[in-house]
Amino acid sequence: MRGASSGAWAPTLRRSVHLLREFRHEQPDPARFYRVLAQDSADMLASYVPLQGSLMLDVGGGPGYFADAFARAGATYYSVDVDSDLADDTGRRRRVVGSGTELPFRTGAFDVAYSSNVLEHVSDPWRVAEEMLRVVRPGGLAFISYTVWYGPWGGHETAPWHFLGGHRARRRYVRRHGVEPKNRFGESLFAVTVRDGMDWARGEGRGELLDLTPRYNPRWARFLLRVPLLREVATWNLVIVVRKH
Repeated sequence: MRGASSGAWAPTLRRSVHLLREFRHEQPDPARFYRVLAQDSADMLASYVPLQGSLMLDVGGGPGYFADAFARAGATYYSVDVDSDLADDTGRRRRVVGSGTELPFRTGAFDVAYSSNVLEHVSDPWRVAEEMLRVVRPGGLAFISYTVWYGPWGGHETAPWHFLGGHRARRRYVRRHGVEPKNRFGESLFAVTVRDGMDWARGEGRGELLDLTPRYNPRWARFLLRVPLLREVATWNLVIVVRKH
């Protein structure tokens, strides 16, 4: 495996601090937060594969911040989402309605398949990963990034109470706010661990594992993945990069 270090993008401490500061704006100013995250995501992906002229699929693309960032990098961008309100055919945002566990595209259709913070919202996350590999061509890239359950943000808006159990954290949120959380444990939020991702990546036979790294951490923090318990609470978000055979 190699670290992502080519091009202008680099996993420095300065970058990590900048992203951490921007996380504070996710709720009060989501447009600001997601623009920063989308640009960082495009730069990170471009450190593994040239995006200029590539045909890419974003699984769970959501609003158009990521579409804009990848289009600026030169990619022809498609996204698939289960939410019909996000589907359209306009401009650079080519979106279709569909499930990540059964992607509505032919085998080998794309150069790159990308997914950011989606797997923790799917009851069968590794089926999504398998589908992403299916729809990329031989030599194509699957970039998978997800929020790990035992990280500080694993419970999303129910954090940090998710450390006491997802169902308990969900009940506490309802008692406190009078409504269900947006991300409901057991329905739209699931416990996906670092170990889960490492096991899938190392057991996947259809591709070459290029990288396994904490997404928001500086380069020197990669050692965390070698420490079984520490990696679960300190990783925050795991990136898996696989090149299809």
